[in-house]
Amino acid sequence: MVARALAGELGPDPAGLRIAVAFSTRQAVRHEGRGSGYRNEVLSLRLGAAVGSCAVEPGELPDSAIDTCVGAEIAGLLRHPLLPVRVAALDAYLMHITPHTPERGARTVRLPAGSSLAKSRARAQTVVALLDLPAGATVLVVGVVNSLLEALRSRGLKYVACDLKGGATEWGEPVATDALAELESGHCDAVLASGMTLGNGTFEPLRRHALAHGRQLVMFAQTGSAILPRFLGHGVSAVCAEPYPFFWLDGGPGAIHCYGGGGVR
Repeated sequence: MVARALAGELGPDPAGLRIAVAFSTRQAVRHEGRGSGYRNEVLSLRLGAAVGSCAVEPGELPDSAIDTCVGAEIAGLLRHPLLPVRVAALDAYLMHITPHTPERGARTVRLPAGSSLAKSRARAQTVVALLDLPAGATVLVVGVVNSLLEALRSRGLKYVACDLKGGATEWGEPVATDALAELESGHCDAVLASGMTLGNGTFEPLRRHALAHGRQLVMFAQTGSAILPRFLGHGVSAVCAEPYPFFWLDGGPGAIHCYGGGGVR
């Protein structure tokens, strides 16, 4: 897709488009009633009215990366040595030329105002509704979000939690670290994965596996929200796209955009 963008096959020449603003968003959270917390860090690039984003592990992105992005042409950033910069640049470019609109297949779902936890749970219900599975099926969750695990439980679905950081879920369940190994075990009926897999290089193996084995691959995407809908029908079965600003940044009402799947109207 990067090669196609550079060749001008997806839209206007990225060599003529420059990033006006580059910024990182850092967040630490521990919801009331939860026994553990987590941190987020996201690189975002603004192109006109569009913002493209890529999550990174906290502390992974050097400050110099932001400086190199400001005023830079999209074409140059698509060749940047850092994968998160390339992903954020491609996301910004695609958001600029193909925003989330009904004409492009997006179904917008409004999130109510409320606490971060309330909005997280509302988003989780929408994401899980994109899975077309009977009760009792097992979902491999790549990128552990406790609200998603709660939503899966509420639908009578089982899950295998997987995250590169390992550890345990809020309920003490072990978190696996090798998603492909879990898939190859044959114990999972579908995959629910974070867009962060784009930024750490683990998305493509998941996509290829889903395509080869006919498994559902549903993506919940703050990272690459404009990129992942392009893979619908090519290994990805549904996407919940959530461009910046994300639900955890503001207590007011918000919006997410769904593609594919059969559970959200």
